[in-house]
Amino acid sequence: MREIRTVCPRDCYDTCGLIARVGDNGEVLSVRGDPQHPITRGLTCPRAAKDQVRLYRNRVEAPFIRRKGRFHAIGWEEALDTLAQRLSKALREHGPETLLYLAYAGNMGLLTELFPQRLWNALGATQTDYSLCSESGHRGIVLHYGHSYGLMPEDLPDRDFIVFWGFNAAVSAPHIWALARKARRRKGASIAVVDPFKTRTVEGADLWLRPRPGSDVALAYGIMHHLVREGRVDRAFIEEWTRGFEALEEEVLRWPPERTENCTGVPWKDVAALADAYGKAEAPATLIGIGLQKCVKGADQVRAVSLVPALLGFHRAFFYSNGEAFQVDKAGLKGARQAAGRHRVVSQVDLADRVKEGLFRCIFVSLMNPALTLPNQTAFRKGISREEVFLAVHETHWTRTAQLADLVLPAPTFMEKDDVVIPYGHPYARLAPKVVEPVTDSRSEVWLMRELASRLGLRDDWLFEDPWKAVETALTGALEGRDWHALLEGQTVALRRRPVEVYPTPSGKIEFYSTQAGKLGWDPLPRQRTLDIPAGRFQYVAGALPLYTHTQFQEVYGDIPPEVYIHPLDAERLGVLQGDRVALSNERSEVTMRAVVSEKVLPGVLWSPRQLEGLDGRPQNGLTSGSPQEIGGGPTYNSTLVTIVSANH
Repeated sequence: MREIRTVCPRDCYDTCGLIARVGDNGEVLSVRGDPQHPITRGLTCPRAAKDQVRLYRNRVEAPFIRRKGRFHAIGWEEALDTLAQRLSKALREHGPETLLYLAYAGNMGLLTELFPQRLWNALGATQTDYSLCSESGHRGIVLHYGHSYGLMPEDLPDRDFIVFWGFNAAVSAPHIWALARKARRRKGASIAVVDPFKTRTVEGADLWLRPRPGSDVALAYGIMHHLVREGRVDRAFIEEWTRGFEALEEEVLRWPPERTENCTGVPWKDVAALADAYGKAEAPATLIGIGLQKCVKGADQVRAVSLVPALLGFHRAFFYSNGEAFQVDKAGLKGARQAAGRHRVVSQVDLADRVKEGLFRCIFVSLMNPALTLPNQTAFRKGISREEVFLAVHETHWTRTAQLADLVLPAPTFMEKDDVVIPYGHPYARLAPKVVEPVTDSRSEVWLMRELASRLGLRDDWLFEDPWKAVETALTGALEGRDWHALLEGQTVALRRRPVEVYPTPSGKIEFYSTQAGKLGWDPLPRQRTLDIPAGRFQYVAGALPLYTHTQFQEVYGDIPPEVYIHPLDAERLGVLQGDRVALSNERSEVTMRAVVSEKVLPGVLWSPRQLEGLDGRPQNGLTSGSPQEIGGGPTYNSTLVTIVSANH
């Protein structure tokens, strides 16, 4: 038996260090947290703890092609020839813009996610703007700070006041939650949570504010109003490190108690309590959830919350995502620089309508399950079902997208190949070595890229560069202290971080009033939008469950529960009982679920696990709009409006 240290590469803040136990027959017997990892320290989530199960279930065993509506297993040569022919035909007859490379972050290894993009950059294929998850929040913070990075999770144990704002860390980032609880034990830190829903994180909080979804700009301004009125802002810091305070102050003074309460639904005494806790803290930390920006004015919500610590005299005392803190040359690694802008970029959020319109003849999907995760699903599925559209999927498991494809190519899981994973939460990188020989007839992303490049007659040297040399080049100057060879030897290596006191804005300061926003035609200050909900409609919001990473791990834990939470007052008024079949509907779709009557949600609000399929098989995201946000182009999932009726009769 052997024990092999590796790293989880999934789209997650924590990027866990793991230890896989491998039997003498080469089978992975168990996966547990690595106690030597400086952040994750032996703790892991229910997903990674079942990786040894997922490795062997529901796998794509071999290449498959759809003929007359049914899948048939084929060899790799036929699969590659078929894909190359379809790509060549689209290039020759319709142009490179009709090729669509559709990917996201199902595996964030450098050799899995980034390096293979060289092929699609060389071809000039259309690519998306990767706006589906967090981009609007990033863009909002950048408008005021120049970069969106903030404090590191390892800083939390030294903080005396920690706010989780729209961030269910106990589920989505258990190691960050553990570090916050460590601060409570070590420093007597208090923990506040701002969330409309009674989450696991709320259950561990000392103070809970429960605003209406979408009212967070108003709440942030109410807190700032109290801080300004009580003389709690740091005038010396503001003078030295910021610009535009006068404009911000003018706006926050328009949010007195009555207006703040009316908009947010939060009693002023609670707003004042949170503001007082901020004002008294010697070392506060504000952790902003990515879900906070998944609404119509999501970028404004995130940027408003991020400004609170700066009023109090703290440099970047917030956390959203820290990818911009690290200086990895991702553009060079994925060939964006070498290809010199040959490709077109389209919105990932409104992609469904483009697919439905038939703008793409060949779609290649990797590291993503867009047939569940993209908004406006009805349009997307109609688009990929068009006769002239060829959908190829490179995938580890039989996802919903794979099931709808014309060609499915088996991919290895992270335990079946070597890679390097760069976190976007903490600053510790490590090699993710192959743990086990592939259990299917899979081929890696790098291998597939090269085979297709050869068949398509591409000759650019950078397409065939040694991938490990390319990774080494991308990490030049990015590692702190130890060198590239230490990383290859399996040592944990710290990433060099950008300084917290540097602000690459036009003024070189924190800009409360963003001059860049003004030049781009956006409001220089965050603005609270009107939250009038039409009679008979509910605001429908979705969130994460601990057993799933997006749509992954359904082969282990079963289907994502098709449940919708409804407040008892709403349930009584509509005649909905616990466990009833209910239909959620709007102008885009209708999805049937089981009702969960619970005070965990507010009146007028519905909540479900995200990315589910209903009892009728229809995807939740058939209900969601494909209209991007103004700032950052992000999604508006949590601004979805629906009606709900009993479907029992």
